[in-house]
Order: sequence, then structure tokens, then C-alpha cells
Amino acid sequence: MPTPSVSPSRPLNAFTVDVEDYFHVAALAPAVSRESWPERECRVERNTERLLALLAERGVSGTFFVLGWVADRYPALVRRIAESGHEVACHGYSHQLIYEQSAEVFREETARAKALLEDAISAPVHGYRAASFSVIRSTLWALDTLIDLGFRYDSSIFPIRHDRYGIPEASAEPGPVGTPSGRTLVEFPMVPAQVFGLKVPVCGGGYFRIFPYWLTRAGLRQINRRGQSFPFYLHPWEIDPGQPRIRVGALSRFRHYTNLRRCESRLHRVLREFPFAPMREVLRTRGLLQAPDGTSGAPPRSVSDSLI
Repeated sequence: MPTPSVSPSRPLNAFTVDVEDYFHVAALAPAVSRESWPERECRVERNTERLLALLAERGVSGTFFVLGWVADRYPALVRRIAESGHEVACHGYSHQLIYEQSAEVFREETARAKALLEDAISAPVHGYRAASFSVIRSTLWALDTLIDLGFRYDSSIFPIRHDRYGIPEASAEPGPVGTPSGRTLVEFPMVPAQVFGLKVPVCGGGYFRIFPYWLTRAGLRQINRRGQSFPFYLHPWEIDPGQPRIRVGALSRFRHYTNLRRCESRLHRVLREFPFAPMREVLRTRGLLQAPDGTSGAPPRSVSDSLI
């Protein structure tokens, strides 16, 4: 079946994967210590390979935000992602929420993860996404750290209200944002749909599994009809219904395990119905990644006006 066409009324969207294992997830953190990670059954390789095969079947390239912990142990997987024609980007090192880290630890871990990825693929890594979208009002300083480390764009801001993340007043349009130091960094936020004046997150992850597919499709089509590109995201463990079950509270269990068996079939549908490309390509088509430092001719949105 042919790839969906791209037109002014049907913008190109970013397909993204946050490459982490089931035991890295914040929802399971109360029951899974970091010290136990090396002893747990790792399934990230086989699940990521399944996603690579699925994308190859559809002829789709995307951006893989790889956790440094994964890159440290599976550098061949990182190379396989790049060799398959996908963009490799950074998901931090330990999947710790930024607001639970000091600025020094965040800098050290992010630099370590970036270096591991660049060593694996012998190419620069330009994109970053925080664990659980944890760039919030109190962690906007992290954007300056990303600039210092040579990143050209970020995709960590979710303009909704949530108990773990979100800057509700943030712009849902990709573009350069002003940082606390007065510099600029290109931001590709998660784009919500609008339903009766309410923001509805439809761009992937748990929302993709929990919401009925018709709602996801309607929301994504609405975003494209507005002339906006959206970043779709999911995790390799979301197509793995056979993963080990971990005893956690009801809310975390609902968020993590709901509809794992349906996710892969839904993924086939969304890939068939919407046009996708790597995030850097989408940003370039929108004129947002032109200069070597990631800035563009578009005026930056100030932090005070667009984020807080």
C-alpha cells in the first residue's frame, strides 16, 4: 500500500520512538530500583528490532530517542537503528526525571549519553527528549544545558496538565524558544487536539493504547487540518504484551499495561493513514533547522510569553 501523501493540508509528521526497556518506566519506579536493572530480563533489543522491521515494511523512517543506559549495553542496536536509515537522538542516560536531579547530575548524565550515542554511530546527535517529558516550568534551565552540550532541538515539552509533567500554557507549535539565559533552542512540543475547548493528548504512548483508535485518528487529523505537524511517539515495550508483570498500584498498572496486545495492530493503522519522517526532517521542511547552531530566521518565542 502506498505511503500517505503530503500536501499543505496534510503536513509531514515526526515518527519517534523512546528506546527504553519496560523496567525503566517512571510509572514502575516505586517497585523497581535502579540497582536491580542489570539483573532484570532485558527485552529492548528484540522489541526495537521488531519496530525496525515494521517500519521497514511501511517504508517509514523516524527518530529514535535512545536511553544512554541502553546505548551503553547495546551499542550495536544503536548502530542498527542508524544503518536502517533512522535518526538517532538522545533520551538522557538513566531515565531519571529532570526535576529529581541536580543541574550538575543532569549535565553529566546527558553529556555521557550523548557521547555514547555519537561514539556508536560516528555522527553528531542533535535531538533530545527528557524522560517523561520532564522539562517543566521549574526545569527550563535544562534547555540551556542542552545548548551548551551541542543539541539543536528538544522535544520534551507537553502543553497539557498532568501529574508528572506539562506546561499547559506552552505553545503547541514547533519553533525556536527563548531560554532562561536569553539564547534560543528549537522546540518540537507534543501537540494536543482540541475537543470542546479542552486539550486532548493524542500523539502516542499510553494515550495511544488507552484511547479508542477512532479518537486518536480524529485528533491527529484535526492537528493536520490546522496545518500543524505532530510528533507521534511510543516505546518498544508497548508492542510487547509478554513482558514481565511488576506489582504496582492501580493507576500505574492501568497506565503501563492497558491494551499492550492492541498496540502493534494500531501502530500499523497509524503508519498507513499518516505521513511520517524523522523529526529533524520535519523541522527542516518547516524551516526550523537551517543554521549549524539550530537557529532559524523565525523570531524566538520568549520563555515568559510561550512557556510560563
